[in-house]
Amino acid sequence: MRRLLDTISFIFVGPLYVFYLITSCVGEKDSAFWSCSQLLSLLPGKAGSYIRKNFYRLTMTKCDADCAIMFGVLFSQVDTEVGKSVYIGPSSNIGMCRIEDYCTLGSSVHVMSGRCQHSFDDLDKPMREQGGTYKKVVIGEDTWIGNGALIMANVGRKCVVGAGSVVTTDVDDFSVIAGNPARLVRKRKFVQAV
Repeated sequence: MRRLLDTISFIFVGPLYVFYLITSCVGEKDSAFWSCSQLLSLLPGKAGSYIRKNFYRLTMTKCDADCAIMFGVLFSQVDTEVGKSVYIGPSSNIGMCRIEDYCTLGSSVHVMSGRCQHSFDDLDKPMREQGGTYKKVVIGEDTWIGNGALIMANVGRKCVVGAGSVVTTDVDDFSVIAGNPARLVRKRKFVQAV
């Protein structure tokens, strides 16, 4: 049944994929991708999830066939990777990142493309015209990120990020963190020094 749904959704995304290819040749690739992502985010239910993941399998750096991308999820960068058995909850906003296998992202999680996306040092130039630097953020395998968290730095393997947390610095493996800014609450596993 899953294979049939994948096939049907590939047929459905075919015209949108052609539109994406044409518009990305004319304009900026990420802008064309983001436009398609906005449209796809509005498709409800399981069918919407299948259609989204199969479009992203064609366009993003990596998107595993065994993932769930729920209603309202927006991707802004083509250079994004989604691993095996990843769940991305409703209304999440995903920038340039690598989400490794078995990760769970709750609702309204925002993964930014690093901490320096916007420059604002030039007082004579509008901030929106100053650009910035994008960095690929990595979320390690089997990590759970709670609802409403904001991720601006790498998160290690098998971590838990509390709901509403703001992650501004890299997080070590097996960490449970929470707060704004997020701080270590405890370790899930004792890590022996070498």
